[in-house]
Amino acid sequence: MADVGSVSAQASAAPPGTKEAGGGGGNGRRELLAATVGGVVESFDWTIYAVLAPYFASEMFPGDDPVAKLLGAYLGFAVGFLVRPFGSYVIGRISDRRGRRFGLMLSMGLISAASFLLAALPTAGQIGVLAPVLLVAIRMVQGLSMGGENPSVAAYVTETAPKRLRFLYSGISYSGIILGNILCFGALTVMLTVLGEDGVADGGWRIGFVVAGLMGLLSLWVRRTAQESEEFTAGSEDSTSAAAAAAERRSLFRASARNMVAVFLTTLGITVSYYFGTTYMPQYAERLGLSSGAEGTAAMLVPLALLIVAMAAFGVLADRVGSTRTVRTGLGLLAVCTVPVFQAMEAGVLPVWLATILHLFCLAAPLALFNVFFARLFPVQIRVVAMGLPFTAAVGLFGGTFPMVAEALAGAGHIALVPWLAAAACVVSFGATFLIRRPAQS
Repeated sequence: MADVGSVSAQASAAPPGTKEAGGGGGNGRRELLAATVGGVVESFDWTIYAVLAPYFASEMFPGDDPVAKLLGAYLGFAVGFLVRPFGSYVIGRISDRRGRRFGLMLSMGLISAASFLLAALPTAGQIGVLAPVLLVAIRMVQGLSMGGENPSVAAYVTETAPKRLRFLYSGISYSGIILGNILCFGALTVMLTVLGEDGVADGGWRIGFVVAGLMGLLSLWVRRTAQESEEFTAGSEDSTSAAAAAAERRSLFRASARNMVAVFLTTLGITVSYYFGTTYMPQYAERLGLSSGAEGTAAMLVPLALLIVAMAAFGVLADRVGSTRTVRTGLGLLAVCTVPVFQAMEAGVLPVWLATILHLFCLAAPLALFNVFFARLFPVQIRVVAMGLPFTAAVGLFGGTFPMVAEALAGAGHIALVPWLAAAACVVSFGATFLIRRPAQS
């Protein structure tokens, strides 16, 4: 007979697109706030590095070649992603054993501390090659902590949201990531307006990391008021011995292997499209000669605000018609529309802002739903690790490296290949949704 934790886990692991069994107690609004605020900070802290990279690269990396310096800065961005799976495993195990709330507090504390360290980092002119070494080391710490942050949030929202509103809550919680991007681009716009590009490059970029650290402290304060997931608590009260619990987890991982592969492949298209449409877009438009760095950054604000609205709308839709169908529709649109939209932008048929809005609208459905969509595939005992490992591995290998790969293509004169790369990733992800298998029910 299955133990209490196993029954609870299996009941909660209904497949995307079906009616949920179970749900969080109450309306889950306090827990939703804790998850969303953390997403704002995670996104701001992470993205501020990418958008500031063209400005601090000359100070933090030695040498005379500006292209090589920028690639070095983007390499630091990519390295932070590459260590995310390790953080997903370490912090995920903590979240699966000690609780979602504890894992969320731990990851946010590390993220905030790393941002303050980046703000205080000496330049290459002061400490030589030690500057980029320390920068990469700090980014690795952030990568480790963020590797556990998003899967823990996904499990937390899945377990605390009302069952009929799970995908709306998923869209709202992940909109914190987009809001963080908006604040990030807004902060950079203010810095560029007040200090100018030269002022930001001459040390003004440090302000962005200070703001990121302060936002992390605010998130910690908010998360202190949130309650632990009742579903996790019910599973953790099982009296099974440690050895038996470990054996059960191994069995659950084996049974979940196919869905873990599906998560990895489905994340591929989502993460590439996300980092193309948000992080790299200003640089892409500037490379095409369609806008300056400041104009491209400011132009991101309205599309990102509209993306939040679209994510909430797709969350409501998924709660009514099913999440699998909604996710596939979004991925299919991305696969078909990415190349023509950006070719039209390059040809001057579509303005940059409109092309960005069209791209992000197609992205809104899978982006809004994937947190709960993925988390519900796995039992509560292994949920954070089982979702987090394939998710962060795909984000690290393909999302985190995308700005660097795109910039390398642009530098080699092949910028026209960038939309094709994003579209191909979405084709793979669309097909991967058909690998998803209904979890075993008791």
